[in-house]
Amino acid sequence: MPISDAESVVMDVLWRSRAPMSAEDVVAALSASSDWQEATIKTLLNRLLKKRAVTAARDGKRYLYSARLKREDYVHSESKGLIDRLFGGRVAPLVAHFSEAGKLSKKDLAELKRLIEELDDDA
Repeated sequence: MPISDAESVVMDVLWRSRAPMSAEDVVAALSASSDWQEATIKTLLNRLLKKRAVTAARDGKRYLYSARLKREDYVHSESKGLIDRLFGGRVAPLVAHFSEAGKLSKKDLAELKRLIEELDDDA
């Protein structure tokens, strides 16, 4: 099941933590960057639990949540979906789009050139 934008914000907290967190810990971590109520965050955690993106272990009267879905797997799935939907599964039109939109810095271009050279060396 796909992860919504709101759910990905909660996942990001769990990915950065790398340690199990209570719902209250997640609420505290999100308090500075969102105006979500505790009930909203708990609902998002429950959705993620149903999607099997997180696990919950009982710790006394509370549950401790951990990311089950790896960030790398999520990024791979989301980026593949974006490229498939918007660019016909091809990366070159994506890069061209960002180039035409003026979104590639000199640093970005240097990194892309380095990556292409590495790919050429491996071929």
